[in-house]
Amino acid sequence: MRIVIIDDSGLRATVLEEGLRDAGYDDIHIVPPRGAFVARLERMAPDVVLMDLGSPSRDTLEEMLMVSRALARPIAMFVDHSDDAMIGAAIDAGVSAYVVDGLRKERVKPVLELAVRRFNAFAKMQTELDEARTALSERKIIDRAKSILMNQRSLSEQDAYALLRSSAMNQGKKIVDVAQALITASDLLGGGL
Repeated sequence: MRIVIIDDSGLRATVLEEGLRDAGYDDIHIVPPRGAFVARLERMAPDVVLMDLGSPSRDTLEEMLMVSRALARPIAMFVDHSDDAMIGAAIDAGVSAYVVDGLRKERVKPVLELAVRRFNAFAKMQTELDEARTALSERKIIDRAKSILMNQRSLSEQDAYALLRSSAMNQGKKIVDVAQALITASDLLGGGL
């Protein structure tokens, strides 16, 4: 597992690195948050990112949140103190674990594991949500195409669906693609519903 530590404090980065090495991780890279470090992180393709911000300014926090949005990886953020706005911004940006005043090497492994598990759980929920939205969108397209066939050809709903299904099979396409083509053709011919 490739782990990147974003930190500009050598002492604090050492605590994280020692905790990771003690936990059996060895592909560890420390990146200071300067220059084009977001692009550098993307090239490194880490599996997990640990951000040690100490006492971040608002600008530093915004930069770190850009990292979170850009990478789409599990991210654990360590800070010395926090407020509601910082916590909200971190959660909105997809930070998987937000640890206040908890930078000790024996805590690094559990926090890392938590970040990975929370990220995976959130990613699974996001995938399920995307699939449900796609299915609903496709269902609406198919229903509209069935409605066109029912009105234009005086078919029952079952017959309209059977016609869409057989057309899709004959053309080697998905039903939703045939339905969308039918809707487009109907709209072009002025018979859209």
